[in-house]
Amino acid sequence: MDSDNLILVEKCCSILDVEVSFINSLNENGLIELIVVEDEKYISNEQLKRLERAIQFYYGLNINIEGIDVIYHLLNQINDLQEELRIAKNKLNLLELD
Repeated sequence: MDSDNLILVEKCCSILDVEVSFINSLNENGLIELIVVEDEKYISNEQLKRLERAIQFYYGLNINIEGIDVIYHLLNQINDLQEELRIAKNKLNLLELD
């Protein structure tokens, strides 16, 4: 992983005004992935969107970690179903053209 795409967790917490323990809890529950380099924890730029969304759920809506996990699971299911629907529509359009 390119170190330019990594942010130190402590710095991220300072910028986003959240506790390190919150980010560690998200990581322990598989909601975000942290990268450990030389005993320092980092978060990738790709994971920031998930982290920011979790912060909104947790601090803005008072949803606990387990609730965030359920929400992420449901959002993944919705995305999968939307993709299946898109594929089915494309196949249907191809059949209509014949």
